[in-house]
Amino acid sequence: MSPDLWMLLAFAGLLIAGVPVAFSLGLAGAVGILAGLPPAMLATLGTNTYNSIAKYPLIAIPLFILTGLIFERSGVALRLVRFAQALIGPRHGGLALVAVLVCMIMGGMSGSGPADAAAVAMVMLPSMTKAGYPKPFSATLIAASASTAILIPPSVALILYSIVVPGVDLRALFAAGLFPGILAGLALLVPALLVSKRYGWEGGTPVAGAERLRVGETFKQALPALFAPVLILGGLRSGLFTPTEAAVVAVAYGVVIGLFVTREIGLRDLWSLFGEAAVISGVVMLIIALAGIFAWAGTMLGTFRDMAQWIIALTDNGVLLLILIMLAVLAAGMLLDAISIYLILMPILIPVMQHFEWNPVWFGILLAMNIAIGQFTPPVAVNLMVTTEVAKIRLEQTVGWALLFVVAMAGALALVAVFPEIALWLPRTLGYNVG
Repeated sequence: MSPDLWMLLAFAGLLIAGVPVAFSLGLAGAVGILAGLPPAMLATLGTNTYNSIAKYPLIAIPLFILTGLIFERSGVALRLVRFAQALIGPRHGGLALVAVLVCMIMGGMSGSGPADAAAVAMVMLPSMTKAGYPKPFSATLIAASASTAILIPPSVALILYSIVVPGVDLRALFAAGLFPGILAGLALLVPALLVSKRYGWEGGTPVAGAERLRVGETFKQALPALFAPVLILGGLRSGLFTPTEAAVVAVAYGVVIGLFVTREIGLRDLWSLFGEAAVISGVVMLIIALAGIFAWAGTMLGTFRDMAQWIIALTDNGVLLLILIMLAVLAAGMLLDAISIYLILMPILIPVMQHFEWNPVWFGILLAMNIAIGQFTPPVAVNLMVTTEVAKIRLEQTVGWALLFVVAMAGALALVAVFPEIALWLPRTLGYNVG
């Protein structure tokens, strides 16, 4: 059996055995080295793990994770929900619309789907349940809407993609993700509103004159939260700071909001948040570090090159191959997290992308949309696991609703695939390099 096969079988076997992804990658890489390279090459393990994380843009990942935690604990989600409820008023599907909008805005602060899902679910689920929405529907809608965080800047996944794929401008990726992220949110909203109207969930009259005053009051309360995405994206566009520096600015802004505006966190809370962000970031960085062993072994053994050539040889039809790749990424997204998918698949897909001359920014957004679908598709749906835990329901109760929203977001993915300008128009207009 070839060293390539030993490494891939070791990785698959370790995953099936329940070994965490990070250690599965590292151990499989070590197996590949032992099977096909001199044993002395094991001395490179330390160097490879260090080189994988010793990259300046990666600093942004723990900082954006911390930003999301700070905004979550600062009562930002609650203020956004109140403003959206006052603006939309009681009508069929009103709370469903609120949930989608708040998830998208929260995604513009943290870039983390599970964090957004937790924050919005804790605020929205009681109100939606009281209004007649079934808990499985509400939990699935929030999980699906929170998945747009992987598209709407700042996105942790897109930061990693810009590191894995050489020559891709992170600012262009951030700008390219905005319209597809909004499109994905709208795609989820359509079936949510139709189903709400069909079953008569929630109802009432449009916002009256007296309620307009409440809209103004809630807008003032929500203004600091609404300004956060403007600050981050505006600073990037103006050149005032880099994406990594934007993460620092976002943390500082979140601390100011939490301590002095909403006053829902104190200095002791900050220490706790720093610790929580460190733990989450440690998990992410461990995956990246140990994936470096797997990537180095795969490169030295020629595994990735051979697999890329095999994929290219499947068909000369680029459209058909793109569809097959999207289906494969969707299947991977149902089992693995976004970071693992990028680290495992991109060394294989980069030669394929270059062979068919696919735009790397557009291709990155397609992958992100596909991974977003996987975040709320059982059996391993990270966002859905969070919301079902908050709702106190079983994951299998959400399968039917999840399939409905999978079809909806797949429609948005198809539109971006057929019309690349949906993703590329904004970064091109802003003058970024789109490849």
